[in-house]
Amino acid sequence: MALFDETDPFGKPPKAPTQHEIGQLLDSLSVHELEERIDILRAEITRLEEMKVKKQASRQAADAFFKS
Repeated sequence: MALFDETDPFGKPPKAPTQHEIGQLLDSLSVHELEERIDILRAEITRLEEMKVKKQASRQAADAFFKS
């Protein structure tokens, strides 16, 4: 078994993961891949903000119940 592909001695570059990892190196990503990552992160921010609103409402309801 050869240590490297004779048609491409440097090997193939690693594939970029489909999920974004905070602090990940971005040099190897294309503009399209960067746009996809931005979309992923925007969706995650929206999800986090929605959960924050739900938890705040739950907290306010609990505070109101126990203050009565």
